Amino acid sequence: SDMAKMKHQAIVGNIGHFDNEMDMAGLAKIEGIVKDEVKPQVHTWKFPDGKVLIVLSEGRLLNLGNATGHPSFVMSNSFADQTLAQIELFTKPQEYPTDVYVLPKHLDEKVARLHLDALGVKLTTLRPEQAAYIGVDVEGPYKPDHYRY
Repeated sequence: SDMAKMKHQAIVGNIGHFDNEMDMAGLAKIEGIVKDEVKPQVHTWKFPDGKVLIVLSEGRLLNLGNATGHPSFVMSNSFADQTLAQIELFTKPQEYPTDVYVLPKHLDEKVARLHLDALGVKLTTLRPEQAAYIGVDVEGPYKPDHYRY
């Protein structure tokens, strides 16, 4: 394994595209190597000569294996945004000539509404006078297109 050539206590992680980018099977086959868990998703691999490698996520993709950077709730929101954007582009091609677009606020707010139950909250409806006061429709969107969350 090429990993045997790395410096002592090198930290190794995979931020590529596939789980086969690191030769973990080859590392495990090295005679006399010892694998120890430091904590979940962090392991040391000690070579017979005493050199140690620190391997994250067992060679799998860090953002999936460690799963501390992308909580499932955040991923659900992101994927819902992407899905609604694709549906919008597919069903209204005349409104979207080839270009790069910001997700329309009404779709972003729809995704937020879809996730309210997971947060245990309810959305109240604006009264007409409240909507008029802040300058929006009762149904939304509630923020202008240029607004960034």
